[in-house]
Amino acid sequence: MDNKREITGWAMYDWANSAFSTTVVTAFLGPYLAALIAARMGSILPIGPFQIEPEAFYPFCVTFSVILQVAFLPLLGALADFTNLKKRLLLTFATIGSTATILLGLVSGGDWVVVGGLLFILANFSFGAAVVFYNAYLPDIARPEDQDRVSALGFAYGYVGGGLLLALNLALLQLLADTAVAVRLSLASAGAWWLLFTWVYPRRRLVVRETAVALPPGANFFTHSIRQFVHTLIDMLSHHPRTLQFLIAYLIYNDGIMTVNTVAAIFAAAEFGMGPEQLVGVILMIQFVAALGAIGFNQIAKRIGAKWTVMITLLGWTGLLVYAFGWLTTPAQVWGWAAVEALVLGSSQALSRSMFAKMVPASEESAYFSLYEISERGTSWVGPLVFALAVQITGSARAALLPLAAFFIIGSLILLTTDVRRAIIEAGNEAPPLV
Repeated sequence: MDNKREITGWAMYDWANSAFSTTVVTAFLGPYLAALIAARMGSILPIGPFQIEPEAFYPFCVTFSVILQVAFLPLLGALADFTNLKKRLLLTFATIGSTATILLGLVSGGDWVVVGGLLFILANFSFGAAVVFYNAYLPDIARPEDQDRVSALGFAYGYVGGGLLLALNLALLQLLADTAVAVRLSLASAGAWWLLFTWVYPRRRLVVRETAVALPPGANFFTHSIRQFVHTLIDMLSHHPRTLQFLIAYLIYNDGIMTVNTVAAIFAAAEFGMGPEQLVGVILMIQFVAALGAIGFNQIAKRIGAKWTVMITLLGWTGLLVYAFGWLTTPAQVWGWAAVEALVLGSSQALSRSMFAKMVPASEESAYFSLYEISERGTSWVGPLVFALAVQITGSARAALLPLAAFFIIGSLILLTTDVRRAIIEAGNEAPPLV
């Protein structure tokens, strides 16, 4: 089961798609669209009867893309559980998302701002859909006692791969006199990177496994997917309440994590006037420190368990937001703040994924991970909506950060009361010595 070649191919998908997370979601697209709106279309963007603030347009796009995910990803996950389409669906959505990302390089102003928003919505939806099937491979390729390590490896690959492309894009920003052209090329390069490494590694190395669940006679894929998703919800409510409790905790605190990642660049640009070169430098540093954090906190988890390690990181996230609101006053401080964020970032996500993988019943991985993915890596919707509304009301990106602390406080309290070991046993899986 522990196939090193397949594990490497699996981890390389994180290497591939993290280019989208870092270059597009975190570094360039939000500040770029806000600058286009402010510079070329006035201080607001009129869309029908709505007047959108420059810093609010991108978070609203994130919100809409995740609403689509909420509607469709559970059905896709259920479909993958009773077919052998897990790998094919991963490759399909990765190709759609990467192609839409390449086309973001055409966005230059005017009506293209709205087109850029639509392309991002398509790319972000496809990103989330592909990750459902990527995450669902974890129980297939690693034993329970190895899943923390393999999950951390995937995140480490992702941070390094995304960081390397970001380093190239930083060099491009310094070489080209036209910053807008450099940003557009950087956006397109993220799509090309995502597409290239997906087809070179996961396509060749991931194994297609026959499902143990068959399509009932007379049923079609669509109707059975709906029935299977409803069955998953009922089964989780009635037989796996602790898995559901963990999922609720994760959806809340990961919403906070991904919102901070999504809006941090907007905050730094709005509050400190940090330009693309400075922002990319900070985010580049985050990538490599986060890789070390994912591996380092995995060593802590071996000693105290994944649950308590995640609790420590959530305390760190809360402190970071309070500090940013009250004491973060210079661009130099942003670097130190970002370094601490990077340490807790990788470990929070890697250990949460491996914990959840242990709580999932056999043959239902994709359906469960579709629910998990609704709030995964930059696809959260409540947090960006809270931030966007706070900016609309207060006119301040700094003031809009503080409400996000509630996501970490509430999520950590729910996680604290979750019996992780019992959830693993109730799913029919073997619990490791420390959870």
